[in-house]
Amino acid sequence: MGRMEPDPELREFATRMFDLARTGETDTLRAYVESGVPVDLTNGKGDSLLMLASYHGHAETVRMLAALGADPGKVNDRGQSPLAGAVFKKEPDVVRVLLEAGADPRAGTPSAIDTARMFGVEDWFV
Repeated sequence: MGRMEPDPELREFATRMFDLARTGETDTLRAYVESGVPVDLTNGKGDSLLMLASYHGHAETVRMLAALGADPGKVNDRGQSPLAGAVFKKEPDVVRVLLEAGADPRAGTPSAIDTARMFGVEDWFV
């Protein structure tokens, strides 16, 4: 029995969810999650909706996803955390929201603290 290919419509729908997170369309994404889209949905690289919103600097979207139960410590397939991604992109507002949501600055590879040290913003974690 061969591997089943995902339904193209389902793939297109999932891609739309990731695009909503990437572009910070908080209200639309909230409506989908509240209607049953898994809050910790991940793409083929293991990036969650929260990771994509964090990496692209959308603090309000990150806050909403965390409030709906998204795991702020969920790392992608490369071991990167949303917090480290936000530090890498120099997004202090997102960093603050993730810390408030319980993200561990020591998690992931490299950790958010190590990333902050590389970019000279370690004072974000003092």
